[in-house]
Amino acid sequence: MKNRKLLSLLFLLLTVSFSNAGVIVLEGNYMGKNLFVKNPYGSAGVGFCTFEVTVNGRLSPDEVNQAAYEIDFRNFNLEFGAKIVVNIKHKEGCIPEVLNPEVLKPKSTFSTKEISFTKDGILEWKTENETGKLDYIVEQFRWNKWIKVGEVEGKGTPGTHDYSFKVTPHSGQNKVRVKQIDYTAEPRYSKAAEFSSNAPEITIEGDRFKGSIDFQGGKTLYELYDRFGTIVKRGYGDKVDISGFEKGTYYISYDNKTNTIKIR
Repeated sequence: MKNRKLLSLLFLLLTVSFSNAGVIVLEGNYMGKNLFVKNPYGSAGVGFCTFEVTVNGRLSPDEVNQAAYEIDFRNFNLEFGAKIVVNIKHKEGCIPEVLNPEVLKPKSTFSTKEISFTKDGILEWKTENETGKLDYIVEQFRWNKWIKVGEVEGKGTPGTHDYSFKVTPHSGQNKVRVKQIDYTAEPRYSKAAEFSSNAPEITIEGDRFKGSIDFQGGKTLYELYDRFGTIVKRGYGDKVDISGFEKGTYYISYDNKTNTIKIR
């Protein structure tokens, strides 16, 4: 009888703890590595903090009733790069500590086998050793700096992959590269590809403008800066509408050059 009352009390304590439980949710992709969790005692002093772990809605068979445990993704037959949602359910008043959550985040590891331009000015590159699905950011060297001109979705799986992007060239020699930025915030670059464009040279007439700046020779990417060097307008076209700007000194970057101008 005494043992029965003790079991009933223990069941009641567990029921109260679970009903006031919390959950840690981690989302990411399977990158071939497992999660490790530090698991404190529950606040009531009965058992450990974690009482259930699910992966993509399926109950994990890993033993969680211990001071530290591993969530082994090999139990779920996941493909590399597959989407993962992990729920770690825990008692009230304690929080398990996930020691390596970064293993669910894609990491940039690509290496560039080839990068070059076709005769039509299309950038093509071939990569290998990808282990994370990240966008490739395409950058073009203009006006003494690298500027972003587009993005291409990376495949993020082992093997060799081919990519391409149509670059808007400026006159003369062009230089373009690609990069990825992962959770470390450190960019990973390809080498630069170069080609000589037969695009016409773009010019402007004079250095004082009112209403608009008209480009001679065609359309171009442009950036307009105020006298402090802050970008106040950017775009692509054969003219820049400056009707709403204050009078003063500005800098206009276009084609492959930068000019100092006055807005009247």
